[in-house]
Amino acid sequence: MNNNTEASPDTKPSENENQNNEIQEIKEFGTTNLPQEESNIHCLSIIGQVEGHILLPPHNKTTKYEHVIPQLVAIEESKQIEGLLLVLNTVGGDVEAGLAISEMIASLSKPSVSIVLGGGHSIGVPMAVSADYSFIASSATMTIHPIRLNGMVIGVPQTYEYFNKMQERVVKFVCGHSKITKESFKQLMLKTGELANDVGVVLFGEEAVQTGLIDAVGGLSDAIAKLRELIDAKKAEDNQGGVIQ
Repeated sequence: MNNNTEASPDTKPSENENQNNEIQEIKEFGTTNLPQEESNIHCLSIIGQVEGHILLPPHNKTTKYEHVIPQLVAIEESKQIEGLLLVLNTVGGDVEAGLAISEMIASLSKPSVSIVLGGGHSIGVPMAVSADYSFIASSATMTIHPIRLNGMVIGVPQTYEYFNKMQERVVKFVCGHSKITKESFKQLMLKTGELANDVGVVLFGEEAVQTGLIDAVGGLSDAIAKLRELIDAKKAEDNQGGVIQ
């Protein structure tokens, strides 16, 4: 009677198999697996056009506000996440959706840092300044212009009042969360001569900082370093507040 038993094969993939799978992913999809590491920072990206109450065509690159809002609630509730990194490369989009996202970011109890890469245009401006500290890449741009409505507009005094109130909401938010004055922001918004078919202005990285709209010119490493600094400062403040005198 043979008592020898065969050893069960090792079910874990070998190092060679992992390397082969990684090479295959690079060839097929142009991607590779990143090492899984726990982080106390959540990265939220606003890419393309901000989609609000009206569906945009399927070929448009969009960020849907109904996808962003639950993420912000989860960030606020999470015990693991201690800070938010907001990455923007957007042409703008729905005003109400953009303002809703901006208000939620501004009301987070956790530190937040934004960085504009490529562009932070139109309603992307309030979102950029909604964080506790904002960066912009030196090559990035921000377009500031008055609110516009697509589709049929009824030419009555009430329409003008509606435009005015919507515009004031944007101006009040931007000026309340940045160093730019209301007069300077409105002046940029109504400037003529820079945009071919519209009033407004395009600001490059350094210009956005000089006007007081954005806090600093910087890249990804700068934004993460600043966010970690804010997280450490909040921890120290919380610990100090918890000490019983």
